[in-house]
Amino acid sequence: MSKQVEVKVKVPSDVAALVRPRKLEDELRLLVALELYREGRVSLGKAAEVAGLSLREFLYELRVRGIPLNYDLEELEEDLKVVKELMSKKEGD
Repeated sequence: MSKQVEVKVKVPSDVAALVRPRKLEDELRLLVALELYREGRVSLGKAAEVAGLSLREFLYELRVRGIPLNYDLEELEEDLKVVKELMSKKEGD
């Protein structure tokens, strides 16, 4: 994990109450991660790491918030190449 920077943010108590039962700090990390991912500034894995969530949990958050996956044809082709390589290695065992 990369070096971390601590940021202090003052939020009105009525706004903070809107994010319960999740801790405010956790919610802010998630919102930052979601926005960075939505803008295409970080990968899916990096966004999940920033949010402090597993990849599966982060995918759930994307779905419930209506944020589409940043996944293009080039990434699909690369993923298919990796799957084919793994399958050929397994067949060679």
